[in-house]
Amino acid sequence: MSAQLLTYIFIGLSFALYIGIAIWSRSGTTNEFYVAGGHVHPLANGAATAADWMSAASFLSMAGIIAFEGADGARYLMGWTGGYVLLALLLAPYLRKFAKYTVPDFVGDRYYSQAARLVAVVCVIFISFTYVAGQMRGVGIVFSRFLEVDINLGVVIGMAIVFFYAVLGGMKGITYTQVAQYCVLIFAYLVPAIFISLMLTGNPLPMLGFGSEMVGESGTYLLDKLDGLTAELGMTAFTEGNKSTVDMFFITAALMAGTAGLPHVIVRFFTVPKVRDARISAGYALVFIALLYTTAPAVAAFARINIINNVDGMQYSVAPEWFTKWEDSGLIAWIDKNADGKVQYRGGNALNPVKPAFEDGREASGQRSLSNAPSDSENELYIDRDIIVLAHPEIAGLPNWVIALVAAGGLAAALSTAAGLLLVMSTSISHDLMKKCLMPNISERQELLFARVAAALAVSIAGLLGIYPPGFVAQVVAFAFGLAAASFFPVILLGIFVKRMNREAAIAGMVTGLTFTFSYIVYFKFISPETNNATHWLFGISPEGIGTLGMLINFAVSLFVMRITPPPPQHVQDLVERIRVPR
Repeated sequence: MSAQLLTYIFIGLSFALYIGIAIWSRSGTTNEFYVAGGHVHPLANGAATAADWMSAASFLSMAGIIAFEGADGARYLMGWTGGYVLLALLLAPYLRKFAKYTVPDFVGDRYYSQAARLVAVVCVIFISFTYVAGQMRGVGIVFSRFLEVDINLGVVIGMAIVFFYAVLGGMKGITYTQVAQYCVLIFAYLVPAIFISLMLTGNPLPMLGFGSEMVGESGTYLLDKLDGLTAELGMTAFTEGNKSTVDMFFITAALMAGTAGLPHVIVRFFTVPKVRDARISAGYALVFIALLYTTAPAVAAFARINIINNVDGMQYSVAPEWFTKWEDSGLIAWIDKNADGKVQYRGGNALNPVKPAFEDGREASGQRSLSNAPSDSENELYIDRDIIVLAHPEIAGLPNWVIALVAAGGLAAALSTAAGLLLVMSTSISHDLMKKCLMPNISERQELLFARVAAALAVSIAGLLGIYPPGFVAQVVAFAFGLAAASFFPVILLGIFVKRMNREAAIAGMVTGLTFTFSYIVYFKFISPETNNATHWLFGISPEGIGTLGMLINFAVSLFVMRITPPPPQHVQDLVERIRVPR
């Protein structure tokens, strides 16, 4: 059976499963729509949290960026995993004990201020829309290649699927759909990794094969082999990095603190019955997440070796089907600089970033694209880093059913996180904005209607951001984490552990941190992209890492304002004491 037919079958069955679960678990009350009634089992919540957490960035883009950047790509691995541990141990149990639906709900009540609640709603919208852009981009990539449709049409199809089960089922439907999506995505990630690990090293565990000897090359370890191959082709060794230590630190810290401030992950801990269950589900989620995150560096190394061995020197006239199909999607590009008819994969850019079109006029979807005036580099090949996980099974020659499985897994990863983000946005608008601020007398039925309408609007805007993304998937997601670190992390941390923290300090800190970080990102990504390099960055910090500086500014402003303004009411200080008590 062809890979195309199998892909249709696998994706069709997975979509039918998700829609069936949404219909079975549809929400009838706001409590079910917002937090699944608060009675999700810790094991199920752990799997749902893992699916919510492991987005298209984790599934599609993380291994890709490690494959291309080597040691520099470890910032995503360290930042995201370390951040989840920070969230699970430091914040989640206390937020669950506070027993609110959303992060703006926590901010509004903890800081006894509707203004603080509104600022938090704005922060949620900024963060969630930035994050969801990466997810919809991932959906479009999968559809464009495996279902052979335009990327933009793929985004629209993904929007329709998410709209159905997010709007109908709310958190209850999303939770159980995400359990199924976790099973699909982790199986789809591990199966090809195990296949390729066996082929290259003879070890069935990719995370161990990563450090094993190559098959047929006694005494030659995989990473040594990879470093040698990349050096021969004029590339930076896989185990070395080019980023400055300062920028690596700031990006990693932004990812960690941003994780602990992500509203769509935090809300998952409100869905379990008890505080103890929040801790247990966090432990389950950490195990589930570790299965993918410990495998990702191995997948990256395996992919880099297979690309070098199977693509460099390939005669273009007899290029395999997978190469031409990815080329048709605009995610692989080649130009024959020396007119020898062979693909030459070397260090340096094959493409000129000035003219974003192929020679025949087609628009390229990658960060750089072919130009009529090639760069001076000897490299002739452009590969979009977001396709590495999807294309690798084809590059390695794995069976068609594995290729189809990976496509279904990529969609599961993107859709699971997109649904969680859309629900958080709709909840913030219907509950925190409409119910708590603008229309406090609306009925539960009206509030539920507002939530569904808000979800529909959020899906539409998310689709536009997926069609016009501000970067590749992992980069877009990194911006969202920076915004979360600069806005929510300080106000949540100080709100739990500092009784003296008041509303004036919380509002000033959130506004300052979010404004600074958002302005920095917009300036270098949209206003002046030609200056987006280390020479012009503030203290050498890239837009990906500026969230850490925004977070430090937030802390400084909050603590200063707290000292010069009145303390919070006594009942608020007593509340802070209660949520810190274990029982």
